[in-house]
Amino acid sequence: MTDTTPLTADEMLLWASLGRIVHALPRVLEDDMSRATGLSMTDFATLLVLDQAPDRRLRMSELATATGLTPSRITRVVDALRAHGLVDKERHGADARGNVAVLTADGLARLEAAQPAHLAIARRRVLEHVPPDLVPVLAAALKTITDATTGPLRAG
Repeated sequence: MTDTTPLTADEMLLWASLGRIVHALPRVLEDDMSRATGLSMTDFATLLVLDQAPDRRLRMSELATATGLTPSRITRVVDALRAHGLVDKERHGADARGNVAVLTADGLARLEAAQPAHLAIARRRVLEHVPPDLVPVLAAALKTITDATTGPLRAG
């Protein structure tokens, strides 16, 4: 066990607010994205990660890590996106046991069409509530917490 010192008022406010936001924000973002684009936030995030990957392709395990999803969940997401022609799934060239998710041209077009709504939602739901000078500090703090929780994101 580590430090059991009671939280300060500011620490308690941070902790309680974090507890509320980790439950409330995903629901709100899912609703906003689904209404605006027909894609869930999970679908959008999966397409975005693939778009940013080398050759727009990633091993399924890497895609799961990059999206913060479990391997079984990313498989279901990719299979659903595949059913709509937005993603292909191929055997890994060097390891036939593994699969690679590949962003299709239709998937890229759908991602690009959804991007304006995604940006508007990000601004309305989060960025408008954070003073610009605190964005780098908050981003670094959240990255540190995320890396400590899930491990750092490895590049390709």
